[in-house]
Amino acid sequence: MTDIGSVPPSSAPLSGSRRAPARARVPRTLGLDDKYRLEEGTVVLSGVQALIRAALDQLRRDARAGRRTGGFVSGYQGSPLGGLDKELEREADLAAELGLVHRPGLNEELAATSLMGSQLTGSVPGARVDGVVGTWYGKAPGVDRAADAIRHANLAGTSSAGGVLLLAGDDPAAKSSTVPSASEALLAALHVPVLAPGNVQECIDLALHGYALSRTSGVWAALKVVTDVADGAGTAFVSPERGRPVLPTLEWNGAPYVHTPTAHLLNPVSAELERSLHEARLPLALEYARLNGLNEVSGARDAWLGIVAAGKTHHDLRQALADLGLDERDLERLGVRLLRIGMVWPLEPSGVRAFAHGLDEILVVEEKTPFLEHAVRDVLYGSSDAPAVLGKRDAAGAPLIPVAGELDADTVALAVGARLAARGLELPSVDARTDAIRSTRARMAAPPAAGAVARTPFFCSGCPHNSSTKAPEGSVVGGGIGCHTMILLNPAGKGDITGITQMGGEGTQFIGIAPFTDTPHFLQNLGDGTFHHSGSLAIRAAVAADLPVTYKILANGTVAMTGAQDIEGHLPVPELTRWLALEGVKRIIVTTEDPSRYARADLADIAEVRPRSEIVAAQEELARVPGVTALVHDQACAAEKRRRTKRGLIPPAPRRVAINERVCEGCGDCGKKSGCLSVLPVDTEYGRKTRIHQASCNTDLTCLEGDCPSFITV
Repeated sequence: MTDIGSVPPSSAPLSGSRRAPARARVPRTLGLDDKYRLEEGTVVLSGVQALIRAALDQLRRDARAGRRTGGFVSGYQGSPLGGLDKELEREADLAAELGLVHRPGLNEELAATSLMGSQLTGSVPGARVDGVVGTWYGKAPGVDRAADAIRHANLAGTSSAGGVLLLAGDDPAAKSSTVPSASEALLAALHVPVLAPGNVQECIDLALHGYALSRTSGVWAALKVVTDVADGAGTAFVSPERGRPVLPTLEWNGAPYVHTPTAHLLNPVSAELERSLHEARLPLALEYARLNGLNEVSGARDAWLGIVAAGKTHHDLRQALADLGLDERDLERLGVRLLRIGMVWPLEPSGVRAFAHGLDEILVVEEKTPFLEHAVRDVLYGSSDAPAVLGKRDAAGAPLIPVAGELDADTVALAVGARLAARGLELPSVDARTDAIRSTRARMAAPPAAGAVARTPFFCSGCPHNSSTKAPEGSVVGGGIGCHTMILLNPAGKGDITGITQMGGEGTQFIGIAPFTDTPHFLQNLGDGTFHHSGSLAIRAAVAADLPVTYKILANGTVAMTGAQDIEGHLPVPELTRWLALEGVKRIIVTTEDPSRYARADLADIAEVRPRSEIVAAQEELARVPGVTALVHDQACAAEKRRRTKRGLIPPAPRRVAINERVCEGCGDCGKKSGCLSVLPVDTEYGRKTRIHQASCNTDLTCLEGDCPSFITV
């Protein structure tokens, strides 16, 4: 604990926010739980923690105002919001104090439907609260998957005493996703207003605005949270008085509009809901953005160039300007004006028109498709003095802001420098920085030096996928979502890999391949987390198509890739075999490192147990059975096993492996058989040998399968 004085806020509040009056500096004790419990002052927290903080703060605000509200959070884990559910679990006591309930979703669309239900609480007998503050979380593919559920829920609407905030985790560079993502276009198509925070302070501020906007307008609100914001950390100023919303009103059908949510989604109710959505609810959202100044102008009063950016990209722009040697006085001198967009859809028009007044051109800086660029152009179209709107391409049609990949300050600096140069401005600091960026990129693009080693991602020591993903030579294999997808990077011994599908589509790609190929059989890897999320339907589809496929279900007992969450609705292996049999699977083989634990297991009649060492032979056997078959590989996640051992939740392994280096001949067969990163080559005075790195060893013991007399078990 440390005694500190009060600390000023790290960034200015959004327009429309009111900061608490200045107070005398009073020493206080700094605690680790300040990030959630300190009600006024400066806190340190991550982007994910800031989102949780906002949900808690909304409940606190309601309690102070005398409102009876509960909180409900549901969604599905996935980067960049993969740790949100785990963080909520750690704060279960505080959540209970404030009436916040967390129910992880089996998948994203069912979680969205449960959020829709939270807004209908007041329509059923026995409601104990006046409204429910709802929060949905998921990564961009989850937004895609839940689109139909979100469309239904948004049309049904939100309660004026509750509201729903959708947290969309976007991974623009596909750092931990199969595809690059940007959710704003889909959310706009679903008629969900989209706000874009760029740091932890804005996560809290805009999330609170999102709850208020949703209550006021009767629609869901969304927060676009990119990887760098979710994973980032910083300081934020919190206060009960910060960012108090200004609530708009709108006359509709002769009375102030207040939405009443309903799930009676059949005509004529659906048609009336659609009319209210476009004539009352979305106009209220726009008016909320205007009254609360969610889009903020800075820079030169007399300007020729305006630059528009939202969220994290606005901070990239600010960094780019600093790197170019341009401060606020330089922007005023050069005639450059900035517009920070807090709500990217729908785009509030009056502020954009005021920003554009007197400009010759506008540069819209954004990742992916020209979504915001088109919106700005639409707002200004037809104005007699409308400036040129540039973004993905410059005035001559040449590429300017990249469409693919992730933007950073250097990329933005090059685009800004190009527009200043096109104006004929000679700025030494700008030229020096852009030349340095181009030089650095040229060096990075050069071929690697001879002998350079590239490190390919690989499975953890003792990972069950080292064994479970082995496949018979010549087999055609489909990958899947999960840690095991890394077989695409390390295909040796894993079969002829065709690639992967979206989560839940595993194996059904062969439905479209099978009629047009002589390939007699398909082998599909499927993690147990994905199976419970949506993969069970893929198996049902394969059975319906009478597909010659073996599903290799990798039963590790945890969703390791996104934070080691427990699997919602998890079926233990015996129950899983019985489910597969009921679905029409023809034959099942369970492989495991310890077959004895199935001595009394109630398996399906068509299931049998084999030792892990027979996994390849078992797949060859199943391939000869007509129709859909399954191999269930039962082995705990090595990383989670290691965590549980360290925490004393499971006993340590009773024996470990060492290598007598005087006997070892350095052939490496143990490493080839196990694929384990803890089996290391070492140079000794007697030549190349092999050693077990004990600190990282997870006691999988597959290294013993190597043909070698040098191994010792202790």
